[in-house]
Amino acid sequence: MARRTVVINNRGGVGKSDVTLRLGAALAKRGRRVGLLDFDPQGNLSRRAGWTYDEGQPQVTVSEAVQADRVGTMRQVWTPVRWDIEYAARMRLAPAWLELENRYAEAGLPSSHLRLAKSLQGADEDLDDVLIDCPPSLFHLTQMAFSAGDGVLIVTRAEIDAILGARRVREFIGEHRIGLHADDLTIDGVIVNDYEQGKPRQRQQLESIRRIFGDLVWDPIVGRREIMANASNDHVPLEHAKGSQLQQAVAGFELLADTYEKRIAA
Repeated sequence: MARRTVVINNRGGVGKSDVTLRLGAALAKRGRRVGLLDFDPQGNLSRRAGWTYDEGQPQVTVSEAVQADRVGTMRQVWTPVRWDIEYAARMRLAPAWLELENRYAEAGLPSSHLRLAKSLQGADEDLDDVLIDCPPSLFHLTQMAFSAGDGVLIVTRAEIDAILGARRVREFIGEHRIGLHADDLTIDGVIVNDYEQGKPRQRQQLESIRRIFGDLVWDPIVGRREIMANASNDHVPLEHAKGSQLQQAVAGFELLADTYEKRIAA
């Protein structure tokens, strides 16, 4: 079974989907077999990985896998990441689109928080890692992810609302992990994303993050770079994106992959 990592913040706009995608790519470059599971109805991770929903030819998505409430249904959902680059052969995507919002209506059903875990049972045995990109909330979809996950990776920006969202994630896990049948769920780390070097306010907030989360904060800090936005907008790997600072962007995620392997995959 793969190691399942939930990527989350209770606030939107922090770049969870980008971090999930680029960290997954960096792990695949090292030879790891990576599953990217999009559990956000916005579907940003799916789109940035090159997937589009075709209403004329409907595809099975994570929504149907969870709705089925059966063991192993995610096996039918995994699809290749169709980037034209060598390491993409070791990446798979479980895509999402807006229909996933309908799963919120099932929140009151008995054991519904276990449906994602059930769908993954036996469906990720040939993967090393599954990164689960969650919506910016702590409601039903995220709770399903917590129940299915082994650990949590919080993505934040160096600004007050994002830090408050990160703190709320930590508090929620402490308060509810037992009720979610996630007794062993741990916070593996905090990634600071979209950092603007040289801005005093950003530096102050980064110091606050380090004070609040201590050794959980991963290095390096992910700086704001145009090439990151271009890669996401064009649905391509970083290596194929237009813009400057390519080497710095790629190297940053390779170092984060180092930290992942040392702290999580060891």
